[in-house]
Amino acid sequence: MDTRGRGTNNGGMTRYVIDAPAAIQLARDGVAIADGDQLVAPTILRSQCLSSLYQASRRGELSGKEAMALLDRITSMHIRLLGDRVSRAVAWQVAERLHLDDTANAEYIAVAQLQADAFVTLDPALARQAEGIVAVAPLAALYPAT
Repeated sequence: MDTRGRGTNNGGMTRYVIDAPAAIQLARDGVAIADGDQLVAPTILRSQCLSSLYQASRRGELSGKEAMALLDRITSMHIRLLGDRVSRAVAWQVAERLHLDDTANAEYIAVAQLQADAFVTLDPALARQAEGIVAVAPLAALYPAT
């Protein structure tokens, strides 16, 4: 893997799992991910983005209109959402392994383990949980090289 978190599966295409904060930041930045890369996430991503943006609006950090525009951008990103039986079973195992109180974070790690080269999260605690299970890449890995 190089410094941008590039993997070698899929003939050079790199698959990244992103969490809700990463998806929101990509939407804020208006980023089109690097050519040849693919985004994947558990189905929980949609609900977490909706909830986070709603909460930001309630706190006055964003107007409702701004929050909905970000949500629309996230919805239009090409993110493959996964919630199949195998992903759920692996999430359960990850949650047990890490002694988590719920499976939300484990879902991201499970999808990364099954379907991706690296996991991009803006949550330092989640990144620490994922270390040793999956490769963790910085958000910058998703931005086209300049």
